[in-house]
Amino acid sequence: MHIPDNYLSPQTDAVMAVAMVPVWVHCIKKVRATLDREHMAFLGICAAFSFLLMMFNVPLPGGTTGHAVGGSLIALLLGPEAAAIAVSVALALQALLFGDGGVLSFGANCFNMAFVLPFVAAIVFRALNGRLHDKSWGTSVSAIVSGWVGLCLAALCAAIEFGIQPMLFTNASGAPLYCPFPLSVAIPAMLIPHMLVAGVVEGVATAAIYGFIKKTAPSVIVGPEASDGMLNAEGATAKKTSLVPTLILVAVLVVATPLGLLVTGDAWGEWDAEGAATAVQEAGDDSLQASVGLDTPTFADSLPTGDYLQAYSEEQGFDFVGQAAMYILSGVIGVAVLTIAFRLISLTVKESGAHGNSRAA
Repeated sequence: MHIPDNYLSPQTDAVMAVAMVPVWVHCIKKVRATLDREHMAFLGICAAFSFLLMMFNVPLPGGTTGHAVGGSLIALLLGPEAAAIAVSVALALQALLFGDGGVLSFGANCFNMAFVLPFVAAIVFRALNGRLHDKSWGTSVSAIVSGWVGLCLAALCAAIEFGIQPMLFTNASGAPLYCPFPLSVAIPAMLIPHMLVAGVVEGVATAAIYGFIKKTAPSVIVGPEASDGMLNAEGATAKKTSLVPTLILVAVLVVATPLGLLVTGDAWGEWDAEGAATAVQEAGDDSLQASVGLDTPTFADSLPTGDYLQAYSEEQGFDFVGQAAMYILSGVIGVAVLTIAFRLISLTVKESGAHGNSRAA
């Protein structure tokens, strides 16, 4: 769902960016009011989670790929407002440093993955867990469903943004100027694969990592389950919390990121100019190819770190091991930047807040 530049019209990009401004303002105020210094630093680890999860591609029907986002997980851990901030920062790093997702389309990507996904996931989790929390499997099922629904609706939003382009923006001859695929193509192409594969990955990852952190560092959880009083507060405070297992999990994800290289193809709608031309040809309308402005040079083309250092790897003639090393280096850079950034931000907030009695060592 990382929409590159030139797939959406400048008008669409502007509308989506403006729509995100009040969301960011609200979320920043909420996070600063509710998260203390330790939870703010933990938010940096969560942003690193999201960054790494988005580096893992999984095969989707139709020969494309997809990935989890991690927004549902962060929403369950720290609340949807915190998730919106974490995923937005991760998306900004990906766009500015690694060319994954466009700079002009940053607002649209944030709307889909940093707003729709976590807020929908939190609503679904609260509704389901309120009914199922007394069952041993209730929280896990609620987390899986919330992650699945959140990602699928985010994919639907991206599909609608793609699909309205040929309806609204054409040249004098009526040919589309941006994404050429109508809603009848974009919605099933985006939604069905995410419902069958990527959404399942998001849901399972959300449940598994949430359960892991709930056991190893319960006091850091201040999301829907804690705010609704469903989290065992006594157990969370009685057990000394350690983030070491969580940090180990981050390290494991960094080392495992080259698995994403094993999957060929690009996610639907995330193609470069060559991939876009191929997709148009496969759609059976070669006349669209020349009219789609997807071969315009973008900001990402000038980045030495673009495509997670893969351009550098190919230029140097690296084999898979060398490319894997570059991928791991990209993961290390992303985790380091996000962790350090949120650690510095945490120094500007109060040492203890609404959840200040929860201490993370």
